[in-house]
Amino acid sequence: MGLLDGKVAIVTGAGGGLGEAYAKLFAQEGASVVVNDLGGARDGTGADRSAAQKVVDEIVAAGGRAVANGDDVSTVQGGENILASALDNFGKVDVLVCNAGILRDRSFANTSEADWDAVIKVHLKGTYCTALPVWKHMKDHGGGAMVLTSSTSGLYGNFGQTNYGAAKAGIYGMVRVMAIEGRKYNIRVMGLAPGAYTRMTADLPGRKDREPDPLSLPENIAPGVLYMVSDLAADHSGKILGVSSRGVREIKMVETEGFQPGRPYTAEEVAAHADQVFFREPVDVRRLGLTPA
Repeated sequence: MGLLDGKVAIVTGAGGGLGEAYAKLFAQEGASVVVNDLGGARDGTGADRSAAQKVVDEIVAAGGRAVANGDDVSTVQGGENILASALDNFGKVDVLVCNAGILRDRSFANTSEADWDAVIKVHLKGTYCTALPVWKHMKDHGGGAMVLTSSTSGLYGNFGQTNYGAAKAGIYGMVRVMAIEGRKYNIRVMGLAPGAYTRMTADLPGRKDREPDPLSLPENIAPGVLYMVSDLAADHSGKILGVSSRGVREIKMVETEGFQPGRPYTAEEVAAHADQVFFREPVDVRRLGLTPA
C-alpha cells in the first residue's frame, strides 16, 4: 500500500530538480502523475518540452503511471491545459504541487522591469493560474491537497532577490487565505519553503564549487512533501513547512507582546518602549540552516 494509492497528482516544474523528485516519489507511492515542465532555462527563457517526457518515461519504466505536460504555468490557458491533462488521462485531481520557478537575481537597484515582471509572473501569477482551475475542480469533487512553494527568501529575506522574495512572500499570503476559504470544501493548502541543492541554487554564495550535502539533494527533500500531500497531514492546513537538510519544521509568523498604552500615544513613547515592540534577537536565516531555494 502506497501513501497515494489511487490518487492523481499534478506537479509543476517537474522536469528536473525538486519537481522531478516529487513526481517520482508520488508515483512510487501509487499516484498517477501529471509531470508539467516548460523546459526553459533557469532565467525563464526558451522551452524544451522533452524534459517532462523524460521524467514520465522513467516513471513508466519503473511501473508507474504518468503523463507529460509542457504548458506555461504563468498563463490562464496554461493552467487550464494542465488540469485538462489530468482529467483527460486520469479523470480527476487529488493533489497539486506548485513548484515551477525561475531566477533573475539582481540587487534591488539593478533590477530591471523585465526581471521583476518575469519572476513575479512565473512564481506568483503562475501559482494563481495553476491553482485556480484545480481549486474549482476540487471544490466540486470532494476536496484535495495543495502545496504552494514559498521560500525563506520571501519569509526572511535574502540579498539580491527582491523580485523572487516578493513573489514567494505573496505565495505565503495565498496559502493563508486559501486555507481559510478551503475549509468547507475539504481543500487543504500548505506552504513549502525548501532548502535543496538544484540547478536553481547550485551557484549561490556558499554553494558554488562545493560538493552538495547529500541530505540537501532533491530526493531527500521529497519525503517531506509527500507527507504534506498525503493523508498523514490531514489535520494540517494553512501552515508552512521548511524542508531542508536539517529536516522538517514549521515556520510561523509571530509577534511581540508590544507596547499597549490603551490611549493616544506619541512616537517618542514608542521609542521608549522599543524593547516591548521589537524582538530582542533578529531571526538569522543562516543560523536556522534554511538556505533559500
